[in-house]
Amino acid sequence: MNITLSVDGQVAARAREAAQKLGKSLNQVVRDYLEQLAGTAQRGQQWAQFEQRCLQSNAQLGDWRFDRDEANAR
Repeated sequence: MNITLSVDGQVAARAREAAQKLGKSLNQVVRDYLEQLAGTAQRGQQWAQFEQRCLQSNAQLGDWRFDRDEANAR
């Protein structure tokens, strides 16, 4: 998918220089950022769904209790 952005010429030039220092094109830097942004939103949504499932769960631990010494045993 192609996206058109409007950016000040000086900003684009400085961004292109910064991308070049990273060994990337400006296009690749923008693509990487968008992928990261989309992934972050997806992880947040997945975490919220997991949290809801946990809160709505009828699971029971029986007599089990957290034991700090057992958790730290090597």
